[in-house]
Amino acid sequence: MKERIDGLVSVVIPCYNASLFIEDCLNGLVSQTYQNLEVIIVNDASTDDTKNTIERWLANTNPPFKTIICNLPFNIGFAGALTTGYFMSSGEYIAVNDADDISHPSRIEKQVNFLLSNPDYDLIGTNYKSFSGLDKEKGKVADWLYYGKDIRKIYALGKHCVCHGTILFRGKVFDLLGGPTRRIGGAEDYEFIVKFLNANLKIENLREVLYYYRLHEKQRSRTFYGSDNK
Repeated sequence: MKERIDGLVSVVIPCYNASLFIEDCLNGLVSQTYQNLEVIIVNDASTDDTKNTIERWLANTNPPFKTIICNLPFNIGFAGALTTGYFMSSGEYIAVNDADDISHPSRIEKQVNFLLSNPDYDLIGTNYKSFSGLDKEKGKVADWLYYGKDIRKIYALGKHCVCHGTILFRGKVFDLLGGPTRRIGGAEDYEFIVKFLNANLKIENLREVLYYYRLHEKQRSRTFYGSDNK
């Protein structure tokens, strides 16, 4: 099994045509109170200015974390980009941050603290606000998440109750179970959570809003679901 670096959080950002939003995403990570991070950006053959936007941001910013950029030569899709980032990760923990969304400054710290305090858990999500425009704090708090024992019950019914963009999990679980499926377009996030549950691993959501989910016309969830549920 891969040797992972104790305490390090590898934040994986799957990125496709996100030039309008990627700087906000990265600035949210710069602001994290938990600073033992590496950030892995997997640019899935974007056709807009994503690559140049990231390079300009790095040139103009001195982020307190190591940044790894993987520019894929052709588009392999959301699940493939995620798994590529997971393979490149070195952290004891792996977090997801979608390229159009923003993490609350204390997100990573509170998730890591939860897993440190609850060694029998392997994945932790959070509540979030969906927003449009400039003021993320005016967004709507999600009302479809579940907590505690209800999480397993919801997935047993074939439903979903963890916001994928918010998850942080132990890297050793990826090393054992692998990444999300590439066989089911639009349901990769659901299948990944079910993989944890089927392995009898425990997951939880934090009730606190620690993530901001941007609403816009080209977001992936609108393509598959026509809603703001991630």
